[in-house]
Amino acid sequence: MSVIIALAALALLMLAAYRGYSVILFAPIAALGAVLLTDPSAVAPAFTGVFMEKMVGFIKLYFPVFLLGAVFGKLIELSGFSRSIVAAAIRLLGTGQAMLVIVLVCALLTYGGVSLFVVVFAVYPFAAEMFRQSNIPKRLIPATIALGAFSFTMDALPGTPQIQNIIPTTFFNTTAWAAPWLGLIGSLFVLGMGMLYLRRQLNKAVRAGEGYGTELRNEPETPDDIKLPSPWLAIAPLVLVGVANLLFTHWIPEFYGKTHSLQLAGMAAPLQTDVSKLTAIWAVQAALLLGIVLVLISAFGVIREKLAEGTKSAVGGSLLAAMNTASEYGFGAVIASLPGFLILADALKGIPNPLVNEAVTVTLLAGITGSASGGMSIALAAMSDSFIAAANAANIPLEVMHRVASMASGGMDTLPHNGAVITLLAVTGLTHREAYKDIFGITIIKTLAVFFVIGVFYTTGIV
Repeated sequence: MSVIIALAALALLMLAAYRGYSVILFAPIAALGAVLLTDPSAVAPAFTGVFMEKMVGFIKLYFPVFLLGAVFGKLIELSGFSRSIVAAAIRLLGTGQAMLVIVLVCALLTYGGVSLFVVVFAVYPFAAEMFRQSNIPKRLIPATIALGAFSFTMDALPGTPQIQNIIPTTFFNTTAWAAPWLGLIGSLFVLGMGMLYLRRQLNKAVRAGEGYGTELRNEPETPDDIKLPSPWLAIAPLVLVGVANLLFTHWIPEFYGKTHSLQLAGMAAPLQTDVSKLTAIWAVQAALLLGIVLVLISAFGVIREKLAEGTKSAVGGSLLAAMNTASEYGFGAVIASLPGFLILADALKGIPNPLVNEAVTVTLLAGITGSASGGMSIALAAMSDSFIAAANAANIPLEVMHRVASMASGGMDTLPHNGAVITLLAVTGLTHREAYKDIFGITIIKTLAVFFVIGVFYTTGIV
């Protein structure tokens, strides 16, 4: 019964997300409902001492990353930099390579620190125009954007500032550049297999005589007379964020040391900070700040009139995204404390291989919650100590544990109830029935990539 209660709570949250209800509202309802059925007297203490404690702790650590990432992405959009990058890619590769162009542009924006949601809004108008000119079915746009934005640049490519690559750093004391060779190999696997899949689907559509489509919804109207900035200027902030992130990852520990003691005049006692656990987060924040400053300096005249409204919407979006994930984190902490979850965790611990154990656990929880960051947060909050102990016993570097956890989080997360999937379909004016099948194809490839990387590590020992 305790296992059924834990699974029912997870199912309720998944159903609520699938139906479009707020996770912020239903995460505590689902979690406390499970507590109520387990021990009614524990509901209030569990809410305050577990759910809210973990939720606030997550916001404390990661909200600045969400906020700065959203503001940076909005400025990239308002300045016309994202459109300039797409236009340059079209000139370089042509409309005949529409799918590859969109994948590469999405990958560049995501790796540069732009929010996944911002990438969807920024790229869709140009994806629609390219697909229309190439007579590629519109229903393939969501899968194409998903391959570029929701896969390898989100969790596999070393150094990516996306939150899915940052969360493991606080559990394993690693950096965003953990296991760089495995990350690159995994990225190439996803990109290569993903493009083969999209090309196969396109060839099937061509043989069936299917074109772009007619009487479609949410078709963008992109003016031809937009004055775009130089693509070199447009790409500069993205390059700066990537390079600065790498440099700050090395500079911060050298400047502060492993720990830092802060003593200000009004403090009764010094504040001790474990810098090693915060290096990756501080590095990303500093890099995004530099990127924001560069965009403001280089395009202030263009974005000045829209700056106030644009930053307000970015702040609102970052608050919603952070609160959604933090609520799932609090939910996971409550569920992880229930006897039913402990039984499931013990069953998963029965998987003898530490990497496979971690991959299966994170993948399952990311799929159930419909969130890469939420599922990984739940898994690592509950089981990171056992993962670390098993890795040390098997002489597996924690960098490899980081990379496997990150990539596993981006496997089955894109199930139908995933927020990014729902947003992507809404923006493109398509339904799950029309376009989700191909998104799921990319989801399968992402999941296989995790186990491919594990096989590479055991075969070659490369990190």
